[in-house]
Amino acid sequence: MSADRGPSGTGGGEAPPVVLKLGGSLITEKDRPETIDDEALAAACDAVAGALADGAVERLVVVHGGGSFGHHHASEHGVSTTAGTDDAGAVTDIHGAMTELNDAVLDRLHERDVPAVPVRPLSLSARPAGPDGDLDLPLSSTATLLGEGFVPVLHGDAVATAGAGVTVVSGDELVVDLAAGLGARRVGVCSTVPGVLDGDGDVIASIGSFEAAADALGASDATDVSGGMAAKVRELLALDAPAHVFGAAGLAGFLRGEDAGTRID
Repeated sequence: MSADRGPSGTGGGEAPPVVLKLGGSLITEKDRPETIDDEALAAACDAVAGALADGAVERLVVVHGGGSFGHHHASEHGVSTTAGTDDAGAVTDIHGAMTELNDAVLDRLHERDVPAVPVRPLSLSARPAGPDGDLDLPLSSTATLLGEGFVPVLHGDAVATAGAGVTVVSGDELVVDLAAGLGARRVGVCSTVPGVLDGDGDVIASIGSFEAAADALGASDATDVSGGMAAKVRELLALDAPAHVFGAAGLAGFLRGEDAGTRID
C-alpha cells in the first residue's frame, strides 16, 4: 500500500511505518501466571530504542501479546477468539491483566526515551458481525499518533463481539489490520523461536503459502487462546508487506532492515 493512502497521519509523504509484534511468550514467563521476563523485555526495548535513535526506523507501531497475563485469565474464564463471555468480571480480569503488562512495556520503553503511548483495543475495536466476522479497528488514533511522533503500543485484548459478549483479539490479528490499514513497509513478529521451524527443527527460510509449510506448523507448548504459530503464518500471509518471524537475536537486525528468521510473503 502507498504511504499516501489511509487514515489521517499516514499521508503527506511520510515514511510507511514498521509494525513490530513482541510475542507474549518472549516478554513473559508464559508458564508462570503474570510473570514478566525482565531480561527479554529489556533486550527488546533496547533494540527498539537503538533503531529509533539511529534512524533505522522512522515510524514504528508496537503490538505485544498476552503471554502469562492475558492468556492465563482468558483460559481460566473459557474465553478465546471464538468463545465469548457476558461476565463483566471476566472481561475486567482479562483486560486488567493486559493493561498491567502494557504498562510494564511502556515503562521499559520510557526508560529508554522511546515516546511510547498506549492504544487499548477493548475501548477502540469490536466485532459487529460476531465471532466469525471481521475486526472493526479504527486506525485514525494510531495513525495520528504516528504522525505526531509517538510510538503507539497496542496489545492483545478483550473485544466486544456481537452475539457473544466479549471475546479475545490476538496481537497477531491486530498486526495484520494495522499493517494493511497503515500501509506498513515491513512487519516483524519476534518470539522465542528463531523462525518457523520445519520437522527437523530447522528454520524455514521463506513461506509463500500456508499449504507449503502446513506439516511443520504446530500449536503453542503453553496455554495460548489465539492459535499459536499456525495462526500467525495464516494471518501474515494475508499481508501485502513482507513479514518476518524471528527470535530475540534477530530483532535488532530486523529493525535495521535486514532479513531475519523466516520471511513470509
